[in-house]
Amino acid sequence: MSEYVSLFEAVGGAPAVRDLVEKFYPKVKADPLLSPLFPEDIEPVMEKQYMFLTQFFGGPTLYSDRYGHPMMRARHLPFPVTPARAEAWLSCMARALAETDIPEPLRPVVLERLSGPAHHFINSDD
Repeated sequence: MSEYVSLFEAVGGAPAVRDLVEKFYPKVKADPLLSPLFPEDIEPVMEKQYMFLTQFFGGPTLYSDRYGHPMMRARHLPFPVTPARAEAWLSCMARALAETDIPEPLRPVVLERLSGPAHHFINSDD
């Protein structure tokens, strides 16, 4: 009998998700397409992303417990999310993943898991 392991557990749990978020946001802030969408004080955004990714990857429901249902598409509607911005976001995530201790075979799995929502949030043309 095998035991189910969530993606959250497979990547290394809370420390790995925290590390990913901390490596990701400097890239976002440096990206000319993405940085205008984010506030100067990025810390609250990073904390929400950590809580969301923890939950999204099958860990504790931190985000929902604090903010209710994620409704991520609705939460992104006030921002012009273009196809180019979705790809820039994914590129930042791919580069951040490459800097983590998340095992190489899991990195494309994580990126694929995030690519659906990234494209789903598109609400503007380039």
